[in-house]
Amino acid sequence: MTETTGEVQIEVADNPERGRFELRDGGHVIGVANYALVQGDSSGDGQGPDRVVFFHTEVRPEYEGQGLAARLAAFALDETVTAGRGIVALCPYIKLYLRRHPEPYAAHVLAPTRADVDAADRAAERAAAAAG
Repeated sequence: MTETTGEVQIEVADNPERGRFELRDGGHVIGVANYALVQGDSSGDGQGPDRVVFFHTEVRPEYEGQGLAARLAAFALDETVTAGRGIVALCPYIKLYLRRHPEPYAAHVLAPTRADVDAADRAAERAAAAAG
């Protein structure tokens, strides 16, 4: 999704190779919603569908106060639901967004499991290593 506001063109996209949804201004990443994808199990053990575990969201300070984090969260959650995946919110911002906007997401929100937390920890370590 791309939206032009004045001179600024903001794009929101999934970057599955980096495990994050990105806000981009031109070619520059200005915000991220990091996630870990946890495979579900249809064997009846209760794990259910694949889960997107959101663990960190941020927007660069110079872009704050413009509603961009909310746009990023809505896009990420909409894409997750459209893909038929469950939502696991470990990230404080995503939790707050879900509290403020329960529909259409409430039926897709899952309680975190130990596997979700472990996957998020591993993904956060990879993200930190990639950042330098």
